[in-house]
Amino acid sequence: MRAITRREMLVGALGVLAGGASLTRDSAAGPLTTDQYGDQVQTLPRGELPLFAKSAGPDVAGLYGFAAERGKDLEHIPCYCGCGNIGHRSNRQCYIKSENRDGTLTYTSHAAT
Repeated sequence: MRAITRREMLVGALGVLAGGASLTRDSAAGPLTTDQYGDQVQTLPRGELPLFAKSAGPDVAGLYGFAAERGKDLEHIPCYCGCGNIGHRSNRQCYIKSENRDGTLTYTSHAAT
């Protein structure tokens, strides 16, 4: 029997907590574009997930859902993937590039890759 890794436990817990994010609606989805770092970005209304999160599978989609719903929690967790060199100050910025004035979120594929 294989031991469960810390990452697998975290992914499972975050997926359960994310619960409410839609994996099917794309009605108001903005276009998929690429930013200056080569990451895909997509702007969506709250409650919808970007195409790159959905296509990466349920674990990744759950993490993006968590970032959208409980992003304030991720603001207190540093990122260890080396993205500080592109200006990330917390783990949340690996998922959400910006919160926009109209209430939409601009997601980045940084965490999905």
